[in-house]
Amino acid sequence: MTPPQLPQRPRAVPERPVLDGLEDKWSAHWETSGVYVFDRSVPRERVFSIDTPPPTVSGSLHIGHVFSYTHTDAVARYQRMRGREVFYPMGWDDNGLPTERRVQHHFGVRCDPSLPYDPEFAPPEKPGKRQLPVSRRNFIELCERLTAVDEQAFEELWRRLGLSVDWTRTYRTIGDTARTVSQYAFLRNLARGEAYLAEAPTLWDVTFRTAVAQAELEDRERPAAYHRLAFASTGEATGAPLLVETTRPELLPACVAVVAHPDDARYQELFGKTVRTPLFEVEVPVLAHRLADPEKGTGAAMICTFGDTTDVTWWRELALPTRPVIGWDGRFAAEPPAALESERARAAYAELAGATAFTARERVVALLRESGALIGEPRPVTHPVKFYEKGDKPLEIVTTRQWYLRNGGRDPELREELLRRGAELSWHPDRMRVRYENWVGGLNGDWLISRQRFFGVPIPVWYPLDGTGAPDYDKPLVPDTAALPVDPSAEAPPGYTEAQRGAPGGFIGDPDVMDTWATSSLTPQIAGGWPADPDLFGRVFPMDVRPQAHEIIRTWLFSTVVRAHAEHGTLPWRHATISGWILDPGRKKMSKSKGNTVTPLDLLAQHGSDAVRYWAASGRPGTDTAFDTGQMKIGRRLASKILNASRFVLGFPPVEEGTPVTEPLDRALLAALATTVEEATAAFEDFDQARALDHTERFFWRFCDDYLELVKDRAYGTGDAGAAGAASARAALTTALDTLLRLFAPVLPFVTEEVRSWWAPGSVHRAPWPAADPLRALAGGADPALLDTATEVLTAVRRAKSAAKVSMRTTVAGAAITGPAPALEAFALVAADVRAAGRIARTEERPGPAPLTVDVTL
Repeated sequence: MTPPQLPQRPRAVPERPVLDGLEDKWSAHWETSGVYVFDRSVPRERVFSIDTPPPTVSGSLHIGHVFSYTHTDAVARYQRMRGREVFYPMGWDDNGLPTERRVQHHFGVRCDPSLPYDPEFAPPEKPGKRQLPVSRRNFIELCERLTAVDEQAFEELWRRLGLSVDWTRTYRTIGDTARTVSQYAFLRNLARGEAYLAEAPTLWDVTFRTAVAQAELEDRERPAAYHRLAFASTGEATGAPLLVETTRPELLPACVAVVAHPDDARYQELFGKTVRTPLFEVEVPVLAHRLADPEKGTGAAMICTFGDTTDVTWWRELALPTRPVIGWDGRFAAEPPAALESERARAAYAELAGATAFTARERVVALLRESGALIGEPRPVTHPVKFYEKGDKPLEIVTTRQWYLRNGGRDPELREELLRRGAELSWHPDRMRVRYENWVGGLNGDWLISRQRFFGVPIPVWYPLDGTGAPDYDKPLVPDTAALPVDPSAEAPPGYTEAQRGAPGGFIGDPDVMDTWATSSLTPQIAGGWPADPDLFGRVFPMDVRPQAHEIIRTWLFSTVVRAHAEHGTLPWRHATISGWILDPGRKKMSKSKGNTVTPLDLLAQHGSDAVRYWAASGRPGTDTAFDTGQMKIGRRLASKILNASRFVLGFPPVEEGTPVTEPLDRALLAALATTVEEATAAFEDFDQARALDHTERFFWRFCDDYLELVKDRAYGTGDAGAAGAASARAALTTALDTLLRLFAPVLPFVTEEVRSWWAPGSVHRAPWPAADPLRALAGGADPALLDTATEVLTAVRRAKSAAKVSMRTTVAGAAITGPAPALEAFALVAADVRAAGRIARTEERPGPAPLTVDVTL
């Protein structure tokens, strides 16, 4: 059979090819040639669109980014070689708390919205111990200034890594486009009733003074103590005091009820009656609720507004009053709740006013001990406490007015719709689907999207003020969508002037910004040009794949499904590929927050980009992977071998067009290569770059270690097969090399581009992906096991030489091959190549049982 004609140009094979410098050389070439630029003229069926994760711009990328983004890039490169136009933009997630914190520490400033804008402001050259207060506008300008620097550094690293991103299509989550899309989507949510404003108990971070959504919580084990308190009987409930255990005795002034399980026999006589709280002397009802645990403490618990999320559930379902005591700053309010009427109660509360929760707890315990209401000593325990994932102090629950988006947390019908969306999505690996289902099934409230921060997308509404200057939150004022993006803190609503801000009969702007996920949940729409560019959006949406890590299924993946379901009635993408974590030698997750990560630039400089990509691509989808420089060294050896093997193959004179592949061993090689192409293709279609790399690499080492050794004498023209045999070997070598370079290209883009440039025009990354059928046609029905047979005999000869401690170039007198007839017939087809490679004077085939054996005579 005749091999396909490869594009040829005069070969320019370097005498000593090296890996160093390939990144700079080819990154610059890819930029100038536009090889990765998306062609938006192609129809949707030829597009492969990627909803690329926008990394958080807050300092530096870490090795986990390199790991997961390499997986995505390998898929992007594969799809491009399959003939698809790949829509592969890059976004920068630069709004939100991480950026604010970085700016505060970097410049030594903090935002104070009450201050006026100073157009001449310059941050201190060296941050002092105390952060300098600046206006909101000044603070935002510093955020934008620092993120621009970070984004440039991120792009340089991504280019060094070889991401085949279309750098003409970048976006920022705080840029005009992202703000416009976020505000436009929010206003449409509002118009449809999916967004709403409510005053309700809210999880609150007292350090950052902002609300926190359910998806941003994490439990941390913390020491605590159970305190047994005596609630006095009232006229309705005579007898012994009611004993209640609590870990938060400081919330006694916020107590609104005592609760026990409806089936708990100890409290049947008390249900519906009242008891009096110690110290604060407030009569509270004793109620029944199924969430009370009879096995926990005394079985009776106090309900406070609010100690934890269970308190919120009890408060809501039992229709209890609100008696808050902790403010936004995490300190006890100056004034006691109205229910604390007695002089002794108010005196006790005065001990707590202005104190933190920790200090208030100490003071309340001392007062309880003094009054005799503390029964025994506190009992130490360790229990999970809810924290904001980026916070350092336990969350409090305070009553605030916040914006919410409906997400099925309180709507069973919507919940089921979103569960069905999860079932429609193709998950890679499929086991990750259950994380989505568990999250949706466990939601206990709608998505809180407003944040009391500064650097983010403003909530695009104002509120009218009545004649007394009180805001009417039930009638928010909205902008004309043509005016987006807007900043209500700096712009007046339609029909008003700036002079009316804060004046009776005027308006106030909503001071809050959106949760960063409220913008990131719209990355398909932002990158795809919705709604401004319907032509582009129609070509890329729904997108083909969302790559991301497993820990943000509950946040980024779910929230994106929520927005697409509400706005477009569809999934935002067809596939979700989930990457695992990078683990340090102690099997702990590597992250910047834990301080155990590694700087990617150092690794890229030390090992080379292809080597680092090799390590990253070896990680299976959804599987945590150990950080391993040993794997990087293996990857560098592989890249070096590709250079040297390619130099060897291309050192032979090129074959003429139409040269047939005639020899059995050459055909067997191509038959085996066809199977490898099928395996690698199937793996990439399943978004498993690790499996594709494994199949390709295993064949490549067989090609180098076995086939090249077996065929090189014939390829040089020194074997018995003559000119025709040499031409067959050269045709097979060139075909195999070209195929292997294309198979490796998605993972090792630099070395494969370098080698192919030695003899073929154009980029390997726009070359067609290999197909198995043409290789099988060249193989002419050959059995790939012929290569195994030849390798087995050659290995036995080498083993014998090694045992005899003679050079591999030593000629052996003979080799007797014993085995069943089919094996001997197969060997006969490759015997000449085996004799040449093993320097065997003669071979003899002897019938015998399986398996094949080789006796070598030196």
